[in-house]
Amino acid sequence: MNLYSTAVKKCLAVAALIAALAGPRLMAQAVALRPGDQIEIRLAGVPAEDVQQFSGTYTIDESGMVNLPYIGLIKAGGFPASQVQIAIQNKLVSAQIYTNPTVIVNPPSGGRFISVTGSVRGPGRILYSSDLTIMSAIDAAGGVGDFGGDKIRLTRGGKVLYYSIKKLKKDPSQDPHVQPGDQIEVVESVI
Repeated sequence: MNLYSTAVKKCLAVAALIAALAGPRLMAQAVALRPGDQIEIRLAGVPAEDVQQFSGTYTIDESGMVNLPYIGLIKAGGFPASQVQIAIQNKLVSAQIYTNPTVIVNPPSGGRFISVTGSVRGPGRILYSSDLTIMSAIDAAGGVGDFGGDKIRLTRGGKVLYYSIKKLKKDPSQDPHVQPGDQIEVVESVI
């Protein structure tokens, strides 16, 4: 093995380690931004005085837009932070404001919840995290109550999906991750 291939293998190992450590953060960025979210936008690779004028905290308006210096309105609602930062960078370049800007969009940190109701021991809102699944959300709500059946009703964006507790416990790989705003209901058993 030559020196070059050893260096390549080390770089790949470091990249894999970074991806593994950044996994939850990357998943959090994949969650779509919503109207009302406050996002932090940072600009780099440009003159320092422009960084101060552009960088800051912005609120996504009710139509999903964010109003930025130099470029005006950018659609942010409904897109993950990673896509929004690419859109901002592209707009800054296409408007010939900067040649090689770097934009970082940080999604809201907290304040996003899911609701767990029905036959659980502690119904209520659960703080969203990127590793939260239906069953872990139910566990966070105290677990299935005494009158809980096998059926789980998940409401997401107006659509309703049903899951079986027995099937999810038998095969945890089928336990879907939740998203902010999800409503989970453990349906009471019918006797």
